[in-house]
Amino acid sequence: MVRIITDGTSDMTAQQAAELNIDVIPMRVFFGQECFLDGVDITREEFFARLASSEELPTTSQLNPDDFLELFQKYADQGDQVVGIFLSTELSGTCQSACIARDMVKGGEIHIVDSRTVTFAMALLVEEAARMRDQGLPAAEIAAGVEKLAQRTKLLAIVDTLTYLKKGGRISAATAAVGGLLGIKPIVGVDSRGTVEALGKARSMTSGLEWIAKHIQSAPADPARPVAYGHSNSPERVPVCMEALKDVLPQTLPAMMGSIGAVIGTHVGPGAVGVAYIAAE
Repeated sequence: MVRIITDGTSDMTAQQAAELNIDVIPMRVFFGQECFLDGVDITREEFFARLASSEELPTTSQLNPDDFLELFQKYADQGDQVVGIFLSTELSGTCQSACIARDMVKGGEIHIVDSRTVTFAMALLVEEAARMRDQGLPAAEIAAGVEKLAQRTKLLAIVDTLTYLKKGGRISAATAAVGGLLGIKPIVGVDSRGTVEALGKARSMTSGLEWIAKHIQSAPADPARPVAYGHSNSPERVPVCMEALKDVLPQTLPAMMGSIGAVIGTHVGPGAVGVAYIAAE
């Protein structure tokens, strides 16, 4: 049997993981000395409530080899093949930790894939991997297929507030203050290397979605692949996003819905909304 494993920054819920029959290894988030497993010890709603009342940003840590080793060895001992799809190596050492754990496992066939992305865009790749598994493909072909799809995966999002980018040192306090007065909302994406980049800025959510719609036209979506929409503690913005992008994104397949968790939420804060899709070849 082929086992699909991902990390908690895919922001897949327990229900999604169960439906797809995959394993999600949760990430850790720290509020001071308190440690929580994202989605296990603290819900998304609880996290954002605590984030709003916290003077200092919480911290997060990458997964280490021990976080993977037991599960990898268990599946190797069962004779299962493993495909692990993890957070971009440009953003974290988690994928490298998985590679170290793989090399420590006795026996077994384990393939590690750098998703080159994060959050609901990574969930989109995990869903594609599960689909390939259900078609009967072996692990090596699934891993190779996901690696090719990762190069075409796009993630575009509007950040509602500059507050958390300022707290995290991503922008200066002066820039955040001016941006706040002007109501500027950054538009961010993940490039083909797996690095987060600032793509543009908008004065409103509406104009930001218009910007994203025009951007998608330069790299149209593959109509044979599903689209994923996601948000950070703002589910009411997803239907607005879907409506704004309906003319540039095919929606013949059921859309995947994602909710940004603690690790990514620490940096973007609440109110973000975005879309992930696989571009046509």
